[in-house]
Amino acid sequence: MDEYDVRSVEDRWQKTWLLDRAWVAPERPNGTKRYVVTMYPYPSGDLHMGHVEIFTIHDTIARFYRMQGFDVLNPMGWDAFGLPAENAAIKRGINPKKWTYDNIAKHRLSLERLGYSADWDRTFYTCDPSYYKWNQWFFLRFYDRGLAYRRKAPANWCPNCKTVLANEQVIAGNCERCGTQVVRRYLTQWFFKITDYADRLLDDLDLNQGWNDRLRSLQRNWIGRSFGAEVAFDIEGRAEPVTVFTTRPDTLWGATFFVVAPEHPLAEELAAASGLVDELTLFRQEVATLSDIDRASTERPKKGLFLRKHATNPVNGESIPIWVADYVLMEYGTGAIMAVPAHDQRDLDFARAYGLPVRVVIQAGDADPLDADSMTIAYDGDGVMANSDGFDGTPTGESVQRVTEWLEEQGRGRAAKNFRIRDWLISRQRYWG
Repeated sequence: MDEYDVRSVEDRWQKTWLLDRAWVAPERPNGTKRYVVTMYPYPSGDLHMGHVEIFTIHDTIARFYRMQGFDVLNPMGWDAFGLPAENAAIKRGINPKKWTYDNIAKHRLSLERLGYSADWDRTFYTCDPSYYKWNQWFFLRFYDRGLAYRRKAPANWCPNCKTVLANEQVIAGNCERCGTQVVRRYLTQWFFKITDYADRLLDDLDLNQGWNDRLRSLQRNWIGRSFGAEVAFDIEGRAEPVTVFTTRPDTLWGATFFVVAPEHPLAEELAAASGLVDELTLFRQEVATLSDIDRASTERPKKGLFLRKHATNPVNGESIPIWVADYVLMEYGTGAIMAVPAHDQRDLDFARAYGLPVRVVIQAGDADPLDADSMTIAYDGDGVMANSDGFDGTPTGESVQRVTEWLEEQGRGRAAKNFRIRDWLISRQRYWG
């Protein structure tokens, strides 16, 4: 042969492999088994070079094990549900099912031409009823056990795609798919209750020897377990108190105002009682254009709305004003905080912006005393309690536990723990999936 005739040779052998079912795994393996799985593609069009790269690597592994004498199961499937297919179908005026299956056919033809050694007798499509009935079966089991539930929660909303987006899908405030500005909406949504397993997820991390120290550290920070206290604040004109979580109950004497997230039901309740419904609506609309990262940032000026109501500080009986502020997130803790401006930078920035009092209740040991009137940087380090009634002089190593025990004795709080991890929001699709 003078030259390699790619088309005739490749076509011949590709047809032979398919007709002979060369890559089909035996129903009952005779030797050692190997199950080789790849990331199944999304059929939003034909394959691109990224697919070619990953499938070539994957196919090399499957062929290697076959050459080593293993019985290899190498199935092929398509992650076929999702919003991109629905949007593409709407744009073309066709049914998402037709769009999806047409693209799957293109994918398969391209993979066959690449000589990909998939077991074509074992293909699946996540949009096929024979497949997703098992997703439904699992969901019902979760639901029966209280691990799938619905509740109202703030979410990123794309007005153009008309769906909820994950934080990772919001780029510079815009939808990564269509570029439309994303807003925050308070919607009834489905969740998986993964927080029930937060302790196990954290405590068992060291059992995972496949992860390096960096990955385990990232996971610990993502789960974010913290210990502290839940403290009840009485609210003016309201029978039921509101609970806040704090990791520093020893700073309660420094709480000079009370803040709730704009999405908190209490904000709406108090705004109605104070005749501030329109003002709260406008404030919520402004906050809705911000991401959680932007809202929590210490670099951005804080904005708020005084609700003309007061809370009672449970440790000293002081009446403190209740505000709605953009930097408090509904999804962390209880969605309400005691604001201690001398010892939290965001609280201090807010206090300075709105002329609220600052009170130092932790002094930094032998250093010069902190001056509440002149400080521009909040002190969040260790020290000794000050301006805290009978607890003055208590060092940080003891203060959190002592104050927590005192709160429990007084019936004003209790020891608690909180997690950064949140239940998994799964309300992400519309029709196709």
